[in-house]
Amino acid sequence: MVRKYTSESLCYTIQKFRIKTTTCYLTTVWIRDPGKQVRKVNSTWRKSLALPEKMAKKVPEAALVINGSGYITRTYPEIPDSYPGTSEDYYFTSLGSLVMTDGEILRNLEDVPFYGVVLTDEGLSMYAGVSTSQVLASDPVSTWSFYDGCALIDNHVPIVDRTWEFADHLATRTILAGIDRNNYVILTATNNHGVRLTTATDFLMEQFDPVWAFNLDGGPSSALLAWKKGTRRLTKVFGGERKDFDIMCFCVDE
Repeated sequence: MVRKYTSESLCYTIQKFRIKTTTCYLTTVWIRDPGKQVRKVNSTWRKSLALPEKMAKKVPEAALVINGSGYITRTYPEIPDSYPGTSEDYYFTSLGSLVMTDGEILRNLEDVPFYGVVLTDEGLSMYAGVSTSQVLASDPVSTWSFYDGCALIDNHVPIVDRTWEFADHLATRTILAGIDRNNYVILTATNNHGVRLTTATDFLMEQFDPVWAFNLDGGPSSALLAWKKGTRRLTKVFGGERKDFDIMCFCVDE
């Protein structure tokens, strides 16, 4: 056991294990009211990135924090072919045809399908290839997104594209899976060897049979932070050394 926290509103355990030759962290989360207790924090739109630990300071009740969306910069300029314009139009923003934080729409590409995780008053869910208008119809609060192929499981069915080159790479990963409204699993694969998305999908199906799973940004952007035992101070379990665009926070409700 690496970390454990238990309260009336939030419980999580972080365990260390191995998938083949790769050290991983498995975080299981129970959250009483995800619509209220899951929070998104992002850096300044079109201007900057920020360290996860710095962003998390804006939410003092955050007991567990992971990195979130992929982002576009001069260093990482790739955008989907379906996005209008050029990479320069998106610098210092996150991926996602719909980008929302705390109810504010930062981007809405109406003709581009949405792939990502969405927070509503009911909790977290995943959409894979739907219109932004369909997402907006659910009254979303916040969104997190990465590449289109990062939707791994949908309605208990593996949908990862096993022919996609990115899915077959051994890489550091942050993968979020939804079990039900109140229970979630986070798989963090470290960088000693890395894990293929196909391998991670098979693992999640065999161990948890989640309703959905989505691969958030990984590589050097991966971050897993949690309260240190006996304190309310966030410390790094893994990663967190690279600036990101946004984070996902699991918060206590006191």
